[in-house]
Amino acid sequence: MLEIKNLHVKLEEEDKQILKGVDLSVGAGQVHAIMGPNGSGKSTLSYVLSGKDGYEVTQGGAQLEGADILDMEPEERAAAGLFLAFQYPVEIPGVGNMTFLRTALNGQRKARGEAEMNSAEFLKLVRAKAADLQISNDMLKRPVNVGFSGGEKKRNEILQMAVLEPKMCIMDETDSGLDVDAMKLVAQGVNALRDAGRSFLVITHYQRLLDHIAPDIVHIMADGRIVKSGGPDLALEVEKNGYADILAEVA
Repeated sequence: MLEIKNLHVKLEEEDKQILKGVDLSVGAGQVHAIMGPNGSGKSTLSYVLSGKDGYEVTQGGAQLEGADILDMEPEERAAAGLFLAFQYPVEIPGVGNMTFLRTALNGQRKARGEAEMNSAEFLKLVRAKAADLQISNDMLKRPVNVGFSGGEKKRNEILQMAVLEPKMCIMDETDSGLDVDAMKLVAQGVNALRDAGRSFLVITHYQRLLDHIAPDIVHIMADGRIVKSGGPDLALEVEKNGYADILAEVA
């Protein structure tokens, strides 16, 4: 699904290398988790894959289902099936949540050569998805994320994911700032989307999210590289002992 090879990335405005040779292969239907100390490059990886400005790829590449995504515009990556759930979802005053969702969905359908969804079909789809995430009609009517709590913003991100049904879902510290109940709701929404044709890359600091979204493979990232990979037990090791032992081992 996602193939990253020897990816080197620096900041455009300063000569600072952030990613220093990332190699990662995520198979269809798999859930991979990335953990690592602050400043290791985890969020930069998600930004570069989704097409955020301000970064320059100096070496290597990334492919989604065999297509080179780094030369695509962000909206082309989205239409190809890439989705990024933000650590800090932004508020968009003046743009209704339903208008935003329908415009995004039909924009992607049009880019793929599919028929746009009419109002009745869309309303039925959104209400069913929103009910699963305990998102009220009032939240659907409000501007995007305006006045939402942290947990509501994160649930709204998962609603966007459920409506758009991307192939490759990148979640950048979606669990940050969530209480236990909100995290369980978010995890349930993610687990409901898991299937053989959809993959997840979950970036997190904490084992607690991985208790609910069981990953197939866990990677440890440090100083711009993935330095160790393993099964779910690797996350438990980090939770218990921190990163020091692992970083010493791979030094």
